[in-house]
Amino acid sequence: MKVPWKDLLSSLILAVFVVVFYGGALLIALLFAGLSGWPPYVQYALTAWAVVSLPLAVIALAGRRWLPRRVKRWMGLGTLCVLALCLAYCGFGAWQASIPTVEDSRADLLREYAPFAEDTKAVRLEEPSDLRLDFQEARNLTLDGATALYPVYSAFVQAVYPEPTGDDAILYSTQGIIRCDGTITAYERLLDGTTDIVFAAAPSQAQLDAAAEAGMEYHLTPIGREAFVFFVNSRNPVTELTVEEIRGIYTGQITNWREVGGENQTIRPFQRAEDSGSQSALERLMEGLPLMEPELEDRVGTMGGIIQEVASYRNYRNAIGFSFRFYATEMVESGDIRLLALDGVEPTRETIRDGTYPITETFYSVTASPIGEPPLEERDRTVAAFLDWILSDQGQRLIQQTGYVALE
Repeated sequence: MKVPWKDLLSSLILAVFVVVFYGGALLIALLFAGLSGWPPYVQYALTAWAVVSLPLAVIALAGRRWLPRRVKRWMGLGTLCVLALCLAYCGFGAWQASIPTVEDSRADLLREYAPFAEDTKAVRLEEPSDLRLDFQEARNLTLDGATALYPVYSAFVQAVYPEPTGDDAILYSTQGIIRCDGTITAYERLLDGTTDIVFAAAPSQAQLDAAAEAGMEYHLTPIGREAFVFFVNSRNPVTELTVEEIRGIYTGQITNWREVGGENQTIRPFQRAEDSGSQSALERLMEGLPLMEPELEDRVGTMGGIIQEVASYRNYRNAIGFSFRFYATEMVESGDIRLLALDGVEPTRETIRDGTYPITETFYSVTASPIGEPPLEERDRTVAAFLDWILSDQGQRLIQQTGYVALE
């Protein structure tokens, strides 16, 4: 088919117009979606629409005079189909996002337990504390730790630290001297000397190796105990598992709920980020058995890149996840999950205390020092007094009142 040169020139001009304006508008939409924190499924859908619709628009408009009518119809139908698929994907993403997760709203959880806040959930002593720090001592005693233990050391701060006024209030924020960066970052900050005491579960082997490479060692002071728990969707008929069945699920040997008394559904086991407190607890439970590959999710970066991360527990009907009892039942209250009994024993404070629940974890106050040097608590009077107070009747009572299990 011979196409007049004027039609070709007109087509070329239209193609450039579409690429510059239509393509530019799509690019701006994608950047805006990324920078505005739109959900990943919306960003994926926009990307798919841009990739498909832009070349189709160029071809359709550029060849409007000489493309066969049948080709134009198929291109239009194809464009509509892609749009429908993108909208369907967005709908699926919105449905998936509506399913509760255990990791949502971490910042909100920390605000609820902020020390000295008017409506804080952090518990208080009924009587004055036997240990009181002045502002200079408080500024020199920086704390960090696991999210699950923030309510505990927030209560310690309320009892021992001076109540902040004016500009001092910022010191007690999670970006000040009373931080809560999570287990992984807290241990890193302990090694680089930017925090003095970390409240967390025992370090993982990788964290111990990192300390040794840095010429440092950790010093762990046990301060309380907690149950390591597994939970499922409340509609899952399975109410208990054995420890061996848990190991079978997380090695991939048990893959269907029917194998453990449930419905005929594939088990969807979630894990946590490597070196987090609960993931380290799972690895200790496995006793050297290899863990299956964790559930992953894609996160879209602000410049359009995709970062794969371990997926937060999403409460699908066939899912199973794990955490520590207090975090799962108090900090993230949800009637949609149910804790599983293990070896026939429910995870309660009583079964933790008497040792009948099969998986209990000690949590610690952790300091660090160069290998061969005395621990910080032997070199710093304030740190020593604070750790001694945590082990006293008042400190242990705050642990118990918060919802954890104090030492015997």
